Amino acid sequence: MRKFTRSILMAAAGVAAVASIASAQAVRGGGLFTSSTLAANDDGSTGLVAMGATWNFFGTSYSNLYVNNNGNVTFDGPLGTYTPFPIVSTATKMIAPFFADVDTRGGGLEVKYGTGTVGGRHAFGVNWVDVGYYSGHSVPTNSFQLVMIDRADRGAGDFDFEFNYDRILWETGDASGGSGGLGGSCARTGFSNGSTTSYELPGSGSCGALLDGGPAGTALIHNRRASSVDGRYIFSVESGVPDAVVPEPSSIILLGSGLVGVGFAAFRRRREGR
Repeated sequence: MRKFTRSILMAAAGVAAVASIASAQAVRGGGLFTSSTLAANDDGSTGLVAMGATWNFFGTSYSNLYVNNNGNVTFDGPLGTYTPFPIVSTATKMIAPFFADVDTRGGGLEVKYGTGTVGGRHAFGVNWVDVGYYSGHSVPTNSFQLVMIDRADRGAGDFDFEFNYDRILWETGDASGGSGGLGGSCARTGFSNGSTTSYELPGSGSCGALLDGGPAGTALIHNRRASSVDGRYIFSVESGVPDAVVPEPSSIILLGSGLVGVGFAAFRRRREGR
């Protein structure tokens, strides 16, 4: 699908509603993970980026990855796809805190990444802070983060990764059927081994579910996993396998009803013409 620019006008009432929504405080700030910048772009990716550690993800050890503008990182190659697909259907290993059509050309901030320290342990992080959506929209913006933390204290190659959310006010780009950042083919959040196993947070792919004003059980800033901080979702990877692959309903705290989504069937990846 070729991207076409469409002019989106936001109603004054909608802007007021956006301004009234409080943010969470899960994104790790203080200048962490800001040493490198992915220049303002649409659908772009970095080259291979060194993480400063070697981690085992689904049986393969990685010391580098690709940072993709559209809310995810991948290990086997860059990913420029902008319309979210079910995460199990990707043909590459990926971790996606918020897979949607991020566009940093319109006045929001650029994606930043780098190494740092969390709890005295080496970490690599990516900041999608104050990022807009396609095409060139900077109102409203989302703020979210991926943090990968070395846990060699548990075992060689072990690590934790966090999905951190401070503000989620849009869910779709214009070219994915959205209007004003809403509706259409909506954002997904989770990870995949690229072939048979995936995990998506409750509400992933469901329009309205992940937004700050969404349902109590799925709004990203109002829930948490293995954490005491609202908006923070922690996954532990031991011997290459994230703990979410084995469902643990008691480890995810939801304010309403919601189920952990784990996929074990491989789906054919939906291709989009450019």
